[in-house]
Amino acid sequence: MKVLMIGATGKYASLVVPELKQRGVTIRALVRDKDKVDAARQQGVDEAAIADLRNPESLRTAAAGVDGVFHINPALAPDEAEMGVAMVEAAKVAGVRKFVFSGVIHPSLSKLSNHAAKCPVEEALYESGMEFTVLQPTRFMQQNLERDWSVVLEQGHFSLPYSKHLKAAYVDYRDVAEVAALALTEDKLGYGTFELCAPGMVSRVEIAAMIGEAIGQTIEAGELSFDEWVQAVRIPEGTLREGFRQLYAYYDQYDFPGGNALILQAILGREPRTMQQYIQELANRKATTIGSQK
Repeated sequence: MKVLMIGATGKYASLVVPELKQRGVTIRALVRDKDKVDAARQQGVDEAAIADLRNPESLRTAAAGVDGVFHINPALAPDEAEMGVAMVEAAKVAGVRKFVFSGVIHPSLSKLSNHAAKCPVEEALYESGMEFTVLQPTRFMQQNLERDWSVVLEQGHFSLPYSKHLKAAYVDYRDVAEVAALALTEDKLGYGTFELCAPGMVSRVEIAAMIGEAIGQTIEAGELSFDEWVQAVRIPEGTLREGFRQLYAYYDQYDFPGGNALILQAILGREPRTMQQYIQELANRKATTIGSQK
């Protein structure tokens, strides 16, 4: 089987690559320019197609001759929905049989642009005639924790620009990646839309306590103003910054409910990875890295 992968060099979608490879799939990575080809091959893909999600003709060429497509949108891009729909249309024209879309939990949240932008892509898939699988993962554990881990340990606090008491659902994207690979290589997930969560909801206060327990030191949960956070992570002015502002204001008002793990557990045939397991693994991984440098 040959699969066209969007996001093969990305932080999260790249986790799908090893899941597909261990199932014998040939992977063609979609990359925007030649400079990304080597990076894609280092991730383990077999070939690369240079294309642009804003150029439908290039997408049709990239999709020619593949059996399946894995697609994840560039979140908070101003034309996120249009790019996703263009990929669906290109796959349809190219005669692709299976299309797996990694979207987001609760795409009906119209107040959040990165959620609402997934709805047109889902609609295009449902009308495409292809065998689709729509994955709706909640917040990725990797998103803040892995990126901010060294800062958290150095400063002794885990701070973000919304309430530390916010209860949110999470999922380890490795579990999502495994589901995506199953959807592309087996038939049991065809024509399904699946909400993917680890069990329960946790606050940043609880996460900080888990980190402290894992590393053996006290970690406090903190709060930043949005402007302080933007400066710290260096997000430029524009659509991306405003998207995050909108998202975090929503969190403060409504929390981010979810956390029903029944579907993910049923698909995987095991318990999904929990936040506590992920944090302990991250702590062990960092400790091993430090030990090897001594």
